[in-house]
Amino acid sequence: MRSCYEMDRRDIRELQGHYVAAAERAREAGFDLVLVYMAESIPIAHQFLMPYFNRRTDEYGGSFENRARFAREVLERVREAVGDDCAVGCRFSVDTLSEDGLGTKVGEEGVRFVAHVDHLVDLWDVQVGPPSLLDTTDSAASSRVRSQNYQKPWIDQVRPHTTKPIVGVGRFTDPDVMVEAIRSGQLDIIGAARPSIADPFLPSKIEEGRLDEIRECIGCNICLSRFKIGGLRLVCTQNPTAGEEYRRGWHPERFTRASNAENDVLVVGAGPAGMECAIVLAKRGMRRVHLVDAGTELGGIMRWVPRLPGLGEWARVVNYRQIQIEKLKNLEFIPRTRLDADGVAVYGAELVVIATGSAWATDGMNGFTRERIVGADASLPHCLTPEQVMLEGKPVPGESVVVYDCEGYYLGSALAERFAGEGKRVTLVTPNATAAPYLAFTAELPHVSRVLHGLGVEVITDHVLTAIEPGRVSGHEFSIVGPTVTWDADSVVLITQRNSNDGLYHELRDAGERLEREGISGLYRIGDCVEPRLIADCIFDGHRLAREIDSEDPATPLPFAREKVVLSAAELQGSGRCPPSDADLHGAARV
Repeated sequence: MRSCYEMDRRDIRELQGHYVAAAERAREAGFDLVLVYMAESIPIAHQFLMPYFNRRTDEYGGSFENRARFAREVLERVREAVGDDCAVGCRFSVDTLSEDGLGTKVGEEGVRFVAHVDHLVDLWDVQVGPPSLLDTTDSAASSRVRSQNYQKPWIDQVRPHTTKPIVGVGRFTDPDVMVEAIRSGQLDIIGAARPSIADPFLPSKIEEGRLDEIRECIGCNICLSRFKIGGLRLVCTQNPTAGEEYRRGWHPERFTRASNAENDVLVVGAGPAGMECAIVLAKRGMRRVHLVDAGTELGGIMRWVPRLPGLGEWARVVNYRQIQIEKLKNLEFIPRTRLDADGVAVYGAELVVIATGSAWATDGMNGFTRERIVGADASLPHCLTPEQVMLEGKPVPGESVVVYDCEGYYLGSALAERFAGEGKRVTLVTPNATAAPYLAFTAELPHVSRVLHGLGVEVITDHVLTAIEPGRVSGHEFSIVGPTVTWDADSVVLITQRNSNDGLYHELRDAGERLEREGISGLYRIGDCVEPRLIADCIFDGHRLAREIDSEDPATPLPFAREKVVLSAAELQGSGRCPPSDADLHGAARV
C-alpha cells in the first residue's frame, strides 16, 4: 500500500517539465507524432480532470477550467517545445464508464475537454473506460465482453466538438467494420493494436484486397494477460511469431525452404498445434504433408470451444487455418482416419509429428488434492467431462448442476453460464480464491462475475470436492481443511485436470527399430500431447517445430537471441567486475 501527498506548484512544474523533456527526446529521435497520454484513469493529467482524484481548492481544482488546467498547460508546453517538427496528439478517455458520477462522462467533461484544448492538438486518440484502476474490462475488452466497434456511441458524441482527425479503438478486427467506421465519418483513423499483433500486415492486406489472408484477432486477450502478469514474453493465439521477430528471426509471412524438404511428413491430430505445424511445414516446401485426424473436421478442441457463450470469435483459429490448408497444394487434410502405431509405421512418411492433444480426467484427479474424487466416474450418467458435454452431446441430467473448476480460466465459468442459460440451477465450485482467476489477467473477470451473478449462479470458492454420489457432492474448505459440506447435484461436470493423449507417441517411440526399417527418420510430438497448455502455447509449439524441422534436433528448440544490459568498461571497473568482451558489446548473446 502506497500513500500520496498533494503536489505543490513546484511539483507541478517539475512533472510538466518531464512531459516536455520526453517530447523533445521523441523529436530528436525522429518521431513525427508526440502523443500526450490522458486515458484509462492512470495518468496524472487525467486524474487532475476527475473530481474523484482532484480534491484541490487552488487554481488546479474545483471548476472544470481549473481541473483541466494541468493538462492544458502540458499541451501548451509540449507544442511550444516541438514546434512544427512534430504533430501533437492526445489520447483521452472521453468516458470512464463510471456509475458513481466521479469519473469522466462523455456528455460532460469528455466533450467539454475536447473543445477546451482542441486548438492545441493536431489529432485526437479517443477511447472509453475503465471505470476503475482495477477494472479494465471495457478499455481493453475481449470478444467475450464486447462486440466490434462497441465504443461508437461514445465516440460519435466527440465529432461535433473537434475539427481535428479522430483515431478510435474498440476491437476492430473485421475490415468491413473498419471501412464503415471511416466512411460514416465516425473515425478518420482506425486504432488496432491487438489486431496488429495478430497480423502485422493487416493494413496492407486490406489495401491489396487479400482479406482471406488476414489472421484476424480472436479477442481472447491472451496478449494482455502476459503484460499483466509481467516479465513473460508476448504471445498471440493467432500469430505465434509475435515477439519472436528478433529473438528467433521469424518473419510472420516468410518461410525458408527446409533443407530436408524432399521428405514426406505425417501429422497426426488436426487440433491447434497440428494445424499450425502442418501449414508451416508445407510453406517450408516439404514434398507432401498429410494432416490426419480421427474426427470429421479440423480444429481439435476448437471444434467445440467456440460454441461456448461469448467465445464464437475463437472459431477464427480454425477458419484462418482452413483457408491456408486449402491453398497449399502440398498439404492435404485427411479426416475420419484413426491411425494406430502400425498404421503410422507403414504410412510412408519419413517424418512423423504426433499432435493428439489431451482430454479432461474422467475420475476427478486434480492438482489441488492430488488424488481422485471418490465416486467420480464419467462413464456414469451424472458425471460428465467438458468434451462429453460439448463434443459428444452427453445429456446433463436433472435441474441442479455442480461445475467443479480446477482450471481457473475460461471453461468453468463459460459452462456455468451455458447451463444457467438453459434454466438449470448451477453451483460453481472452485479451489481457487475467486472464480476463474486467470480472467483477471485477460480483463474479463469483472464482466464474467457480473454475468454469473445475474444468472443466479452460486459461486463457492476455496473448496475442493472429495466425493460424488447420485444426487449430491461433498467437499470441504481447501485452505484450512474445514468440515465436510454437501451440495445437491443431479449432475457434476469435472474440470479437474487434462491428461495428454500421448499413448500413440510412446508406443511409436518404443518401436524405434521398426520405425527405422520403415524409413521413419524423425518422430516428434507437439502441443497438448507433450503437456496440456494454453491454446496459444500449443500453436507456438507446432510452429516452432516446423520452423526448425531441418535442425540437428528439431525436438529441442534452437537457441535464441536475448537482449542484455551492456555496461561500459568504466561502469564495470567501478563495480569491481571485469570489462565486457567484444561479444558483450554487441548487446545480445546467443544462449
